[in-house]
Amino acid sequence: MGRSDPEEGQLPASVKPPDGGWGWIVLLGCFVITGFSYAFPKAVSVYFKELMHDFHVGYSDTAWISSIMLAMLYGTGPVSSIMVNQFGCRPVMLVGGLLASSGMILASFTTNIIELYLTAGMLTGLGMALNFQPSLIMLGTYFDKRRPLANGLAAAGSPVFLSALSPLGQVLLEKFGWRGGFLIMGGLLLNCCTCGAVMRPLEAGMKRKMERVQDKYEAKEMLPIGERAEEAISTIDGVKKSKKTKKKQPRKGKKLLDFSIFFNRGFVIYSIAKFIMVLGLFVPPILLVNYAKDIGVPDTEAAFLLSIIGFIDIFARPSCGMLAGLQWMRPHVAYLFSFAMLFNGLTDICSARANTYTALVIFCVFFGISYGMVGALQFEVLMAIVGSQKFSSAIGLVLLIEAFAVLIGPPSAGRLVDAFKNYAIIFYLAGSEVVLSSLFLGMATYCCLNHGKKTPQPEKTPSVGGGSDTEEAESDVEDRAGDNHHLSHSTNTAVAMDSDAVNHVAEDHSADGVEQPAGEGAVPVPSECNSGQTGERESF
Repeated sequence: MGRSDPEEGQLPASVKPPDGGWGWIVLLGCFVITGFSYAFPKAVSVYFKELMHDFHVGYSDTAWISSIMLAMLYGTGPVSSIMVNQFGCRPVMLVGGLLASSGMILASFTTNIIELYLTAGMLTGLGMALNFQPSLIMLGTYFDKRRPLANGLAAAGSPVFLSALSPLGQVLLEKFGWRGGFLIMGGLLLNCCTCGAVMRPLEAGMKRKMERVQDKYEAKEMLPIGERAEEAISTIDGVKKSKKTKKKQPRKGKKLLDFSIFFNRGFVIYSIAKFIMVLGLFVPPILLVNYAKDIGVPDTEAAFLLSIIGFIDIFARPSCGMLAGLQWMRPHVAYLFSFAMLFNGLTDICSARANTYTALVIFCVFFGISYGMVGALQFEVLMAIVGSQKFSSAIGLVLLIEAFAVLIGPPSAGRLVDAFKNYAIIFYLAGSEVVLSSLFLGMATYCCLNHGKKTPQPEKTPSVGGGSDTEEAESDVEDRAGDNHHLSHSTNTAVAMDSDAVNHVAEDHSADGVEQPAGEGAVPVPSECNSGQTGERESF
């Protein structure tokens, strides 16, 4: 089962994204998947104290559960890309939903921390990875003109679900214990299967289906009603199926993971900038609560700081998506992404000396705005660079690169805090890394990509994939040139077989002396006329 069939795999270049319709249902499913993928590893932290008490382990031991989930979400990106390229988005998401749910259900029966690592950490993390990446791919196939807005709305699922899952986890912990909470959380993750089921692929063969129905109708109108007419129709269908099989044969050798995207300078620049950015992006929110407590802020007020970031984030992501979708802004979306990273980094640096609760609240407001802008634009920029056809491979490789940064950044920041007992150094360092990634992305995009374009060609229709679509179009022309040779040969064969079938039916009826009155049913037509009409339909 390969990706040669457009109904089972990626969107062919000939199919135009509808920018609506069923795409809004796909957007809702992507919203839910994004919420579970990013919020679930943070939401399980409410169970850590009970796990520490039951398994007699420390906080760092239980924190590895969330770390393993995130590592699986990022690190298994290439595996998800291979499965999507081989089987399509919908089957992979259904399997991922079952794995994510079964991981939490099995975790409710564990007896030691190692078993929790294997079930809630690895199995659930793998399931969420198999849901997150295909959902973004399907979102890119259904939206083109409104794609920035769609990405912003889908990214808003992360703060919304974080605001909902954390209080829900606390309620479940109080009423059912951590085992009952894990069991119910596993049931909630089955909704990922529902989201996967609604990821209906766009059908490129709808036009061919309509033509086949029209051919059957015309054949029944031209031929006498009876078994011979059905035989002629079945003969025509058999010829068309053989043509379809011949056209599919050259596409069986598709790469499972396309490493040719590393020859795309835009992708290389984006990957380097994302790696540097992730080193410092997640450090401030992770250390914010402990920093607030150390300067004397009460526990409840310190925890409320994260709620402020989440609340601002909910509105920042769709708003930034709408801004990126404007006609005058969309060609410069990479620079908008660079500005968002610069805004985030400067926020960290300017707030490093904040030592009052009011100053921390102001920091959370500006951090929520900048963090939401980054979250809304990161995958939109990647889609614009590599195109929809190579996005499945590109996102898998990018997530793998980010996995190393996630494993390096926050743990290193924690060690620096333990060594120097000074949070200001961490904020300065994290902000500097994000600012550096912003400057690198902006300058490299201008110098290496835009500065080298001497005569840019105007676009008549919005492009889904930036510069890589040109290469895809050239490869499609070569494929279609080969297909036209087979098509012309198959058309001649179809004309000959259709003519023989019509003559055979006409001879049988003339031998039996069957005549049709004028105006009733179909009138026998000479075979030359029938073959000519059939040839026109085949060529059409």
